[in-house]
Amino acid sequence: MPKVLVVDDSLSVRKVVEKALEGRSLQVLSAASGTEAIERIERERPDVVVCDVILPDKDGYQICEFVRAHPTMGKTPVLLISGVVNSTVLARAAEVQSNDVMFKPFAADELVRKIDALLSGRGNGGHLAPPTPSAVGRPATLAPPPRARAPFVAPVPPEAAEPAGVAAGEGLKARLEALAATPGIRFAALADREGFLIESAGELAAKVEEASALASCLAESSDGLGQELGQGALQGIILEYGSGILLLHGVGPTALLAVLVNDPAALGKVRYYVKKALPELQRIL
Repeated sequence: MPKVLVVDDSLSVRKVVEKALEGRSLQVLSAASGTEAIERIERERPDVVVCDVILPDKDGYQICEFVRAHPTMGKTPVLLISGVVNSTVLARAAEVQSNDVMFKPFAADELVRKIDALLSGRGNGGHLAPPTPSAVGRPATLAPPPRARAPFVAPVPPEAAEPAGVAAGEGLKARLEALAATPGIRFAALADREGFLIESAGELAAKVEEASALASCLAESSDGLGQELGQGALQGIILEYGSGILLLHGVGPTALLAVLVNDPAALGKVRYYVKKALPELQRIL
């Protein structure tokens, strides 16, 4: 059975990859650091290495260099993943002879296609070519992540009616249930920063636990983008889909609140209630 080694210091990213590769007759191994990755490469001899560019000790480029210099593992495919894919990243990836670079967060089906291609020997013919001017700032084959933007929302007056049924000091479940009962909200869910579901309320999606892991991955990458642009820490994200709007907000340093809005006309009031709920949720946590 082919082995795929996933190297990322984020547990949520490792969970997303493991979930994407479930049931595909693959053995998925994981490592949370460059040092652990090297140990697993030596011991397990994986058939493909999927490695984040930024790690707490060695970076993904160093892992790729280690693989290429290995006397018996030198031709093992290496897929680098990064929250920023620009000409600098692509040039460095080509220099260390990685097979491909993938934007993070990524779609599960895109990841599966790339790993299947690498396992069958079709992955970019071996190694990345140096980037051309037209490729600056983007990988040519990657679809962009869901578009996050902050549309204008009319302010909600302070006297707007509060969601019913919650009193100060009530528990986390009661607070989320009150939020989920707000007109226009389909569900509210709280997850930790590693993507594990803490509590939820409302009409939940069938795969809310998998969605929690993906949301954590998206928040981590979006926060990194903001830091790169000098905009500070991530406060929130608005994702617009065909059938609804998803709000993501940080709840202190340890958790994320996800609220699915099924009525776009209610977005302004929902954002008002969500922002009022954040301090109480943080206090309860």
